[in-house]
Order: sequence, then C-alpha cells, then structure tokens
Amino acid sequence: MRNEQTQEVDNQDTTTHEYLTFILGDEHYGLDIMNVCEIRGYEPVTKIANAPSFIKGVLNLRGDIVPIVDLRLKFDVGQATYNEFTIVIMLHINDRIVGIVVDAVSDVINMQTSDIKPPPEFGVAFDSQYLFGLAPVNEQMIILLNIEKLISSQELGLFDSTTLQSES
Repeated sequence: MRNEQTQEVDNQDTTTHEYLTFILGDEHYGLDIMNVCEIRGYEPVTKIANAPSFIKGVLNLRGDIVPIVDLRLKFDVGQATYNEFTIVIMLHINDRIVGIVVDAVSDVINMQTSDIKPPPEFGVAFDSQYLFGLAPVNEQMIILLNIEKLISSQELGLFDSTTLQSES
C-alpha cells in the first residue's frame, strides 16, 4: 500500500504556471500570463458593421489593428460601463493581438498543474469550450480560460486587413 501512495504522489504534475486573475461580474477568472501583452485603460474604438455584439470595435495599437472584445457580453454577464476605470487586457491569441474588456485585474498567482481541475460537464445547454479548468485559490474558485478558444478564427477573420480594406 505504501508503494501505491508513493507512486500516486510521483505521478502528480508539479509544474507551476503563472496566471493573471481578473474579475468579471461576481466571478474570478484567470489566464496564462504568457499570453498577456499589456494591461491598459479603455480607449474609444472604431465600430465594425455587422460584427458580433461582444466585439466593441477595433483600435490602432502601434500600427496593428486590434479587436476589442467585451467579455461581459461574450459570457452574457450583462453590459459593462466604460469609464476611466475600465480595464483592457491585451493578449496574444492565435498569432494576433486581441484586447479583452474586464471589470478589474486582481493578481498574478502561481499554480501547480495538479491543482487545476477539469471543468464539469453540463451537457449541450452549456458551452464550456472556453474553460481550461477550475482552481481553488484562497477559498474562492478561479475559472481558468482557454484563450485560444475564446475568440474563434472566424471572428478574428473579421479583422484581417484585406477584409477591412474591402469594407472601406
């Protein structure tokens, strides 16, 4: 029995990763900090006709056209109020830079892979494709996001320079 317990501990993944945590509504979320470019305040954006409602528009960031996504709308948490306290996290997603609007940035935490639990299966009524996992931190649950699935390739395609030029 002792050998089984030792083997179980040896099989646990003790790799540690850093996650940037943020607040959206009443929930705490996290994403791999290696995907974070910078954290900025909200700036006025250029609206794109026929874009999904959660895509607030685009802005020019040092010569790059950057789509800005409101996670409150993407996750159906309610409308955000944009003011001087609104936060935009700039992320690398699928070789692109994308900004996500969040309520507040919380912390940077170190987490062992073995502490991350897979998201529960809720059936077809709930789309958990954006979830990487769940992790208990300081008596609260952090919802870890899979940012590669957060914005689809089709959605990112709306912001290709050729598409934007043809709409002008």
